[in-house]
Amino acid sequence: MGLEAPYALESSKSCNINERCNNSNGPLTRSWAWRRPLRSGLEMEQLVGLTNLLLTFDITNCPDSWICSIENNKPYRISAMRKDLPNLITWGDTASLQQSLKLDMEEVLSGNPYDTDFGKLANGLTYYVKVNDRPRMRAHLVLAVRAGCVLEEEGEEGVAHIIEHLAFSATSSFQKHEIIKFLTSVGLQFGACQNAETTVDGTFYKLIVPIDNTETLSKAISILSEFSSEIRISAEDLDNERYPILQEYRDSKDIEGRMSDALLGILFEDSKYQRSPIGLVEVIEKVTPETVKQFYSKWYNFHNIAVIAVGDFPNTETVVDMIKTHFDSKVSSAVKADIPRFLVPTHQTPRFKCFVDSEASMPSVKICFKTPMNESQMTVKDYRNTVVESMFWQAMKRRFHNISQKIDRPYFSCKIEACLFAKPVKVHVLTSECKEDGILLALEAMLTELARVRLHRFSDQETSLARKLLVSKLESAYLQRDQTESVHFQEDLIKHFIHDEPVISIQREIELRRKILRDMSASEISEYSKKLHTAVNCVIMTTQHRDGVTVRDLEAVVLKINSLEENKRISSWYEEPIPEEIVTTKPQPGTTKSFRSITLLLVLNVVFSGFAYGGLSEVPESDYLSCRLASQIAGQIGILGYKQSMLKDILIGNSAVVGAFIDSYTRTFNGSCSPTDLETALQLVYNLFVTRVIPKDEDIKMVMEMTEHAFRVQEKDQMAVFESLVKEYTYGRSHFSRPKRVNDLENVNLHKACDFFNDCYTDPSNFTVVIVGNLVPDVAIPLILKYLAGIPRPSSPVMKFSRDELKPLPYAFPTETVREVVRFPMVEESSTVKLCFPLLLKNVEMREYDRFIALWKNLLLTRLYEVLRFELGEVYECDVIVNDVANMPSYVGGFCGHLTVEFSCEPEATQSLVDATLEEVQRLQDEGPLTKELEAALEIDWRESETDLQKNGWWHEQILASYQSSIYSGDVGVSFNAAENRDLTFRNNLTPEVARTALRKLIPYPCKNWYTLVTLMPEDNSVEDSE
Repeated sequence: MGLEAPYALESSKSCNINERCNNSNGPLTRSWAWRRPLRSGLEMEQLVGLTNLLLTFDITNCPDSWICSIENNKPYRISAMRKDLPNLITWGDTASLQQSLKLDMEEVLSGNPYDTDFGKLANGLTYYVKVNDRPRMRAHLVLAVRAGCVLEEEGEEGVAHIIEHLAFSATSSFQKHEIIKFLTSVGLQFGACQNAETTVDGTFYKLIVPIDNTETLSKAISILSEFSSEIRISAEDLDNERYPILQEYRDSKDIEGRMSDALLGILFEDSKYQRSPIGLVEVIEKVTPETVKQFYSKWYNFHNIAVIAVGDFPNTETVVDMIKTHFDSKVSSAVKADIPRFLVPTHQTPRFKCFVDSEASMPSVKICFKTPMNESQMTVKDYRNTVVESMFWQAMKRRFHNISQKIDRPYFSCKIEACLFAKPVKVHVLTSECKEDGILLALEAMLTELARVRLHRFSDQETSLARKLLVSKLESAYLQRDQTESVHFQEDLIKHFIHDEPVISIQREIELRRKILRDMSASEISEYSKKLHTAVNCVIMTTQHRDGVTVRDLEAVVLKINSLEENKRISSWYEEPIPEEIVTTKPQPGTTKSFRSITLLLVLNVVFSGFAYGGLSEVPESDYLSCRLASQIAGQIGILGYKQSMLKDILIGNSAVVGAFIDSYTRTFNGSCSPTDLETALQLVYNLFVTRVIPKDEDIKMVMEMTEHAFRVQEKDQMAVFESLVKEYTYGRSHFSRPKRVNDLENVNLHKACDFFNDCYTDPSNFTVVIVGNLVPDVAIPLILKYLAGIPRPSSPVMKFSRDELKPLPYAFPTETVREVVRFPMVEESSTVKLCFPLLLKNVEMREYDRFIALWKNLLLTRLYEVLRFELGEVYECDVIVNDVANMPSYVGGFCGHLTVEFSCEPEATQSLVDATLEEVQRLQDEGPLTKELEAALEIDWRESETDLQKNGWWHEQILASYQSSIYSGDVGVSFNAAENRDLTFRNNLTPEVARTALRKLIPYPCKNWYTLVTLMPEDNSVEDSE
């Protein structure tokens, strides 16, 4: 279980080892110096584990030197030694230290999932029920069906997905959309929880329901039972769903979707796995009810279906009985049909594809390696192979990242993904984003590194870092085992049913990994690279917006690297030494002006942030772009005392993360960590303030190259350009809202940007810091005083601003209705609508009306789904967004924000849907919501609050908002309690009439008289605006 408790309680983490342990007079003696006595349980278990480990070390007469098995002789400090101990320490009770390290490699790990009530009904249905209280009083329910698009025959392409849509329309017991109405009535917003997904190998219906009422849980399970065998498939039902599915098809065929289709096509050439679950347009438009029914009755056999329930149940037996009640009497309508096994053909030469698309905004190159999956039950040997694989890819990720940070980098970024596109194979996808003319260089760089590992293997340092990362992740999972969210267990059980992946306990997994990692060498990990040769099951695909690189060019690069490897003309990898300490000179503890301690025992993570008033609005227009890019520019150079790549290495095995952001009216830093890594996190914050970011010549070249690349990508990204134009039309054509172009970079001064960033984070006295988490004050407060209060304060204030005296942004919602159409050439024609209404409030009124804004959002979203999605059937999804990023954190002045309705649709339907939206908004203002609508909206709000209360992040946001509240005057408790009292008053006094009055006040009434409408349309599509 690691060393978190002893390390946290050590009174002097910078002490030398020989101050705690000594064997000069014979047997090893220990002199501990804890902040307080260790408690029984976890703390004592970890101390015993540490003591047993120390028995294997020989302390020499040399000061601070140990001879141990993990490295050569080396002086160790407590804080440094801790980085290595997790690789050796035994998790669990100390008896396991004496266990044999031998593993039975043939032991089968598959079978019944751990700590889960698992079984089958007489009709063949499989069930899984697991108790988990995160989140409390909630159940995650899934109906998993082994019926994906791979089972579709010619003329059925898309039928599996169509059935998924029809399920929420009607069943034998639930008429038109009654299921959605029921789920909304128990507090579930449509689109968030009534979730279904179709993949190549399965279809999954997922519900998240409150379980404080057993009737609600029973009814939700009954809905899943209806999905399993009683979905209504009529001509009318099918016709009603065709247009939403067609819109989903259009949405899925954006540039990302087309790239995915192209990749699947070449990856799974000559295999049924190359198809997409969304299907074909001709099938969606013309498939008959009989064809859909035939697929449904054939494959929705109970032998192919599982019910998965994970939640805060009092016991599993009650839920199993509910499943039996609703499923036991059901029988499949057809004879059991065994799921066919579809093969993915192998190939002994690489496949190449040059994908060209006019909407591609970023040149990229992908290298894909297909690895056959073991379809038999997993053994310990198989598990060991997955650990080797994971170690290999962790080490490769680090190499690829370090290359991207070099001056002469061949690509801007390189990511690695492990994808299970198809059951028979796992695909590792390496993707590099590069310059317009850099595709071949990027490909050469990636292939070279794989060859370099085959020739020279990983270094011991690379292996050690990869091991530390894996161990720390597992250690963190063990410590947070009681905080694991139900959705995590749900996904594990889905994989168990669909792919027969084992579900074992975290204790068992730790035991296996400890024994496996102890003997794993750099050579063994490096050996995995031999499976990744371009000669076997390799696919290389490039993406460009116009013709350029050819297949012949790609073949030439592959031959070149093969030749260099064959002739051993690739040099070894150079490893830079990694500093052991983040802060080399420890600060002297300081004092705080005010301190308020609130301990929240919610989850183990700690979240924190600091804010100060004053940001980009104070900057002259001539300097705006330089200062706007300051966070990005300084971040690339290194804001926490080290360059990005080095800092990543220093923090491997550590959970601390810190970032800095400069907004319009504030500058902030925020981050997270585990309680035991709090000191590291605070050291990073300390470095943020004491480090001056100064760009060197090589930094300027790298940063400007990266920034220019980002600007070019945005200029080519249709949706990014559209979003920037929406902002310009909504807030006016000022230098704040105007879209930025590559040519604007001529006005960027990196030195000015870094100076601005340094000034933003020089004076700690301007900042208020909020830290929320499962902390021990006696441990946390001294660290806070040392690293936060110990930040040196400048002799005179720097960037000190009062909240109510900030310079306002030149943002202004248009004073009359604006209707604009933005046109782009499109490969797949579709329309996107952004309909914006100004929020007509004063800042002083926000305390009273912020709850009404949230209510208005829920009410309107529900109405629009009912009308646009279910009555008119023209959209797949819509959203209502409240935007207040331009608003000043002030008690005075007008509120600057707007409410946006957005949706996508067929271009010809755009105007009618805009009119329908305006009609519904106006109807809510004229008539107010129905009582049942109000009750449903409040229930949604209440259920969301129940879940939020269990998250440290929510408490952190609320406390931070209380400090930033317009009524804050020195006591955060007063503003926090005031917000809670306003919420209670809001709920108690809310009626349809009160809501109607508020809706008229929030946005213009009547709404049809004042708004902005910006529509993205295909270039050759002509749709006239109505008056």
